[in-house]
Amino acid sequence: MADQEQADIRLMVARLRQEHEDYDAAINAMIEVGCEALRIQRMKKKKLGIKDKLSKLEDQIIPDIIA
Repeated sequence: MADQEQADIRLMVARLRQEHEDYDAAINAMIEVGCEALRIQRMKKKKLGIKDKLSKLEDQIIPDIIA
């Protein structure tokens, strides 16, 4: 993998981590305020989608080593 390509992936990973943390904070705030459960569940689903994207990108950066 080229250095530039790997740097781009690392940048996307950093952005997605920040977005994941933002969703986490928003969900916690919604729970404290007593927001409806359906809205909270939708936010959690979006947060999970971000985590899946993060995992895929991290797998591209860190190769699987079979011993």
